[in-house]
Amino acid sequence: MRAAIEEHWRASEAGDVEAEHAIYADDAVLDYPQSGERFRGRATIAAQRGGHPATRHFTVRRITGSGDLWVSECVITYDGVPTRSVSIMEFAGGLVVHETPYFADPFQAPASRAALAEPMPGDI
Repeated sequence: MRAAIEEHWRASEAGDVEAEHAIYADDAVLDYPQSGERFRGRATIAAQRGGHPATRHFTVRRITGSGDLWVSECVITYDGVPTRSVSIMEFAGGLVVHETPYFADPFQAPASRAALAEPMPGDI
């Protein structure tokens, strides 16, 4: 599963629509909880991503999981502006049947925590 997910993100970065969506089952579901949208089917998922007006870049920070449940932590840059993303992928038969991504913008850490924290490696 990890290799398929790595290929998905590589293809996303390269703009290879066919390879990017090969990971999805024909009847996969993509949910965007923050906008309340649900997309059904590999073709519909590919179509909604293909119509995105922004220039996008994908940087994978971490992939973790086992069996049929995997999570990717990424930085997706839209027209030069980074957004953190966590994508939860559920597999069946070696293909994604359900994906739920969450998106969050970076924010400035409060000064009150400065003495307790250290910078994350490779942070944006």
